[in-house]
Amino acid sequence: MPSRKPATSHQPKTKTSRRNAKSDKPAPWVKKLGVAVRPHFAKATSLSTFLDSTGKLTLEQGKTIVKQALLLVEQNYAHLPLKRAMHSIDPVQRLKLLLQSLDLSQAAAFIETEFHLELTEIFTSLRDLHTNYLLPSPFNEMTAVLPFAVEDYYEAGQRKYIASHIATGFSHPSFVKGVELTHWNGVPIERAVWNNAQRYAGSNREARHARGVQTLTARALIIAPPPDELWVIVGYITSAGKPAEFRFDWQTNPPFPSGNEPTAAKGLAAASMGIDLEQDIVRRMRLALFAPRTISEAKKVSGKAARAALRAPQGMGAVNYDSIYPQVFSAREVTTPAGTFGCIRIWTFDHWPPEEFVGEFIRLIELLPREGLIVDVRGNGGGVIHNGELILQTLTPHHIEPETLQFLNSPLNREICQKNGPASGWADLSAWVGSIDQALKTGAAFSAGFPITDPVKCNDIAQRYFGPVILITDALCYSTTDIFAAGFQDHKIGPILGTDGNTGAGGANVWEQKYFVSDILPAGVYEELPNGAGMRVAIRRTLRVGPNAGTPLEDLGVEPSHRHFLTRKDLLSENADLMNAAGALLKAQPLRKFAAIVEKKAGGNSTLKMQTKGITRLDIYINERPVTSLDVNSASTSFAMPAGKTPIQKIEIRGFDGSELVARVKM
Repeated sequence: MPSRKPATSHQPKTKTSRRNAKSDKPAPWVKKLGVAVRPHFAKATSLSTFLDSTGKLTLEQGKTIVKQALLLVEQNYAHLPLKRAMHSIDPVQRLKLLLQSLDLSQAAAFIETEFHLELTEIFTSLRDLHTNYLLPSPFNEMTAVLPFAVEDYYEAGQRKYIASHIATGFSHPSFVKGVELTHWNGVPIERAVWNNAQRYAGSNREARHARGVQTLTARALIIAPPPDELWVIVGYITSAGKPAEFRFDWQTNPPFPSGNEPTAAKGLAAASMGIDLEQDIVRRMRLALFAPRTISEAKKVSGKAARAALRAPQGMGAVNYDSIYPQVFSAREVTTPAGTFGCIRIWTFDHWPPEEFVGEFIRLIELLPREGLIVDVRGNGGGVIHNGELILQTLTPHHIEPETLQFLNSPLNREICQKNGPASGWADLSAWVGSIDQALKTGAAFSAGFPITDPVKCNDIAQRYFGPVILITDALCYSTTDIFAAGFQDHKIGPILGTDGNTGAGGANVWEQKYFVSDILPAGVYEELPNGAGMRVAIRRTLRVGPNAGTPLEDLGVEPSHRHFLTRKDLLSENADLMNAAGALLKAQPLRKFAAIVEKKAGGNSTLKMQTKGITRLDIYINERPVTSLDVNSASTSFAMPAGKTPIQKIEIRGFDGSELVARVKM
């Protein structure tokens, strides 16, 4: 490969550099993508063409960006004490030094690409995927992709890498789905992955490796500068067992839209976010490249009539597990040596409003087999925190305690909380004011912790699935998905099966800098950033509950109770070995079933009829008062509802196996 300056240190193109770039046109495979996504890729270009369009910041604009970064990191960033201790870093001092160097610079000496790299490196040193410098236009409008995805698996204790997905428009006689990758631009693939991982802010080793694999072929340029290379040469082993190489040119294209922009409730939705932005962008691009059918399904159910048809009661025959929100959920039956179970994949928690998210989750799990449920959240970068906490109640009879969140104590955070009360268009932060006032006097680092998800709403639906449940996680689980996994573990809902040794360990609520300017503290110290640049900050850190009460989720994450090392069969055959491992864990748990209906009779009387399995006692509450306790001696149990002057408004049934609470229903 001819020597050249890295693309991130871009200079105006010469005729020679244009020849080296091979082609300024998009690769042929882009025009052959799935019909549902092809229009979105109409503006795709080669990386070299995109770099010609990059804009210019002025020196003064660079100073504005650094000053705003100092505000966020020093006075708003919830994890600053933790990061200083765990990673031996001082981002505040680095930002001050960067600002000083800009003050001493001449405008002509200011190099925009070097500025972006330095500021990105400072934010990356935090090892926090919530807290980012977002590059300005045109980087913030673009992704860089290759036409395949890389995933890793284990064989005889050795990690290997394959091309697990191929874009629908790409075709090559020997580079096909499943080929083993050996080299990346001449570097052994394992070393190339770790080299790439250092560019990203994973909170732990597992998370950094997972991000290093994922971003080999898909990058969100709003978070990290473009690839250094205009193309990559991939070494692989053909199906005939022969070594081969192929050159892939990077392609740039705008991110694929989420399909659920919460504009109607911008303040409340944006205030309750816990999401890994880069992971979410990459997930959507991979969906467009490798699963355009899902995009087609989303368009088919976008209308009210189509959604109503899915919600309608199912008749005889095969059950339709299609989701109303196919980019959010997918559901299916899985048959394993241990039995047939239900599996629901939650691809993202980024959906508003929460009532829709929770309702669709309940609808799908009630369609699935009752013998056991696999909840798979691998690769889920998070979303709306309420969504992750509200669905926990549907899987357990126990009272759900949402995680509490804390602000870093600072005068600026105090002002933010004081000015955003119950009538705020952003979020009600008044609960934190008193503890921040007290902490500023005592020198405490953090405010008191309060939940942002209503504890009453976390328990008003109650349990809807009564069979055994297992959760599957990986190191790309982040933010709201971390919170969901922690809640699953802390409330002892079931075992966690991890394909990595930890989740991504993102424990915070994240706010974007632009909202500080427009909604949170308008006419304050925050300024609009130039050229569409942006920043995100972990504003409130989360603390675990139950047996782990008070433990921060950030950097520590959630460790699974069981580990499964992915196999080649998993990557190429719908996670077959992983589902078998999950099935074996479900089979080892007690099987319980519960169903109840109120049957009305003539004269205004009614009977409560219950079908149970694995339950020995039923306690019945009417209008929140206990009325009877019934021993269960058969699969069917009935109870004549008491007639009285007070109308029956609420019925709650608690099922026990001996003295253990195992089921709870609210009607």
